[in-house]
Amino acid sequence: LAVLLLSLLVLVLFTTDVLASRGDKLPEFKACVETCIETECLLPNTLPLHLRLLLWTCPSNCDYICQRTITQSRLHSGQSIEQFHGKWPFQRLLGLQEPFSVLFSLLNGYAHLRGLCQLRRELPPSHPMTRYYILFSYVGLGTWTCSALFHARDTVLTERLDYFGAGANVLYGLYYAPVRVLRLWRPRFRRGVRAWGWTCIAAYAAHVYYLQFVRWDYTYNMAANVVVGAAMNVLWTYFSVTQYSRHKRFWAAWPGLIVTWLIMAMSLELLDFPPVADAIDAHALWHAATIIPAMWWYRFL
Repeated sequence: LAVLLLSLLVLVLFTTDVLASRGDKLPEFKACVETCIETECLLPNTLPLHLRLLLWTCPSNCDYICQRTITQSRLHSGQSIEQFHGKWPFQRLLGLQEPFSVLFSLLNGYAHLRGLCQLRRELPPSHPMTRYYILFSYVGLGTWTCSALFHARDTVLTERLDYFGAGANVLYGLYYAPVRVLRLWRPRFRRGVRAWGWTCIAAYAAHVYYLQFVRWDYTYNMAANVVVGAAMNVLWTYFSVTQYSRHKRFWAAWPGLIVTWLIMAMSLELLDFPPVADAIDAHALWHAATIIPAMWWYRFL
């Protein structure tokens, strides 16, 4: 089933609608790209190897060069920095479009890899939650790998992998939260947990289908993730309140504290600003802010 779902996901990743940013519509940007392609792209691809390995082509390289050129020109004339294709015009590094977002995504992935090793070392296979936690690690590894790929090179495929990976990560979090918080791992709840699992799979499939075949809607995607994440956060906050009241142990408060940290970090997504030093923006800082909570979460598990 997992292989079938993965195959279907890959097949649907290539159909897309494209929305423009303000920078895309600038006449000087359009003229720059057109001139660059006409003068630089007549010969076969002569880009450096590291750019070709990241699937840069002459036209896409022209697009990047013009983004940088127009941005510098606007800054010199006292104008604002504009986004192009939904992104700030970062200074790439070795062909990586958003180097700091790549770095922080990889560090988040490392946090899950480290957590996976902790789980295998410290939780016995007979523990009722072990398989749920192990799968959480693998989902996290996949999610942050997709994030790193997307920020390294923005293409239709990598964007789809990033958004659908993030959705899977949030929805899986909602799947296993009630199993742990409400102690549904007990044998008498086996059928209910199975039905809950299929409900989550159906919801994820519907989410992917809507985005891919009905409308690629960034606002809807964000709203869906916020709603699912909020439901999960309510469950873990309930866990912290009830368990701390019962045990008076600091570990019982950890989920609530981690949830608070993540909510505060999420505010960075709402307070977007042009990149500092052409490299670090609010989105990169949000990825940086989730590394420590991930490590802390595995310590709790």
